[in-house]
Amino acid sequence: MNQPLMVTAAQKAGPKVTLAVGGLVLLVLLALPLLSLLPADNSLQVSAYTLTLVGKILCYAIVALALDLVWGYAGLLSLGHGLFFALGGYAMGMYLMREAAGDGLPAFMTFLSWSELPWYWVGTDHFLWALCLVVLAPGALAFVFGYFAFRSRIKGVYFSIMTQALTFAGMLLFFRNETGFGGNNGFTNFRSILGFDITSQGTRAVLFLLTVLLLVASLVLGWRLARSKFGRVLTALRDAENRLMFCGYDPRGFKLFIWVLSAVLCGLAGALYVPQVGIINPSEMSPTNSIEAAVWVALGGRGTLIGPLLGAGLVNGMKSWFTVAFPEYWLFFLGALFIVVTLYLPTGVIGLMKKRGEQ
Repeated sequence: MNQPLMVTAAQKAGPKVTLAVGGLVLLVLLALPLLSLLPADNSLQVSAYTLTLVGKILCYAIVALALDLVWGYAGLLSLGHGLFFALGGYAMGMYLMREAAGDGLPAFMTFLSWSELPWYWVGTDHFLWALCLVVLAPGALAFVFGYFAFRSRIKGVYFSIMTQALTFAGMLLFFRNETGFGGNNGFTNFRSILGFDITSQGTRAVLFLLTVLLLVASLVLGWRLARSKFGRVLTALRDAENRLMFCGYDPRGFKLFIWVLSAVLCGLAGALYVPQVGIINPSEMSPTNSIEAAVWVALGGRGTLIGPLLGAGLVNGMKSWFTVAFPEYWLFFLGALFIVVTLYLPTGVIGLMKKRGEQ
């Protein structure tokens, strides 16, 4: 007689506990940039390295959330989200390079003896146009690719392979010096953003806060979409696309919308990543990075919104330690982690926690 009451109480307490933990995490994240402004001799002062590391992980968490929208809810496993992330980063990097160069050409163009800016660099000295590029570059590419892919009803493993081929092609293109994006070295040596020193503690704190706000906004947007009629159609599309079509729905528009939205979120994350980390190069487009993002979502639990954030934090936290202690074994560990999750944690950490809670 008591067990149903206990289960019911646990189910009712679940959302409250989640909100409480989420609120506590948010308070800690909001406190970090404030603590970084304390004097260096203060024991509570957060170092620039710590703030940058956490900010980088938060940007990756946004990418994981964006991937969860298309994989966890629409059933589209993308292995190319690193391309959208990098495009947003390059769009912001173009502005930062122009601001560092002043009235001249960016340093890498001067080194390569370029005499003028390429046409696609026009206007990148304006911050508002750079923000437009952050949204338009990944969004337009996702729209064109998604339109033809979904029109041809490409799905499953074929869709995953095509997205991986897309990001690999982008990486090879950006590696070329004549492309006009810095080649192998990419963009670095940023000095300021909107006239503020990019390495100052105040600027780092503001960028960190903007990353937190984008993460919260993305989470709220994903939650609203998941609870709406649109979200229910997406899950039906994931579980039984043919039956959904039989009911009179055209899945192409739903797929295309969530695909483009996911790409734009990745681009915004990349735009915040670059000024915090201080570099962007074609390695961000590596298929390995996109596969790693899929590991974040799978580890945390796809289709849960919170799970991918947890997975991104766990994997990147372990990566920061592994690449220092055992750098040559990191990829082996990542592969083993993916195998373990696939075999023993099909619903991820969040699914395991729910199962333990029901027991």
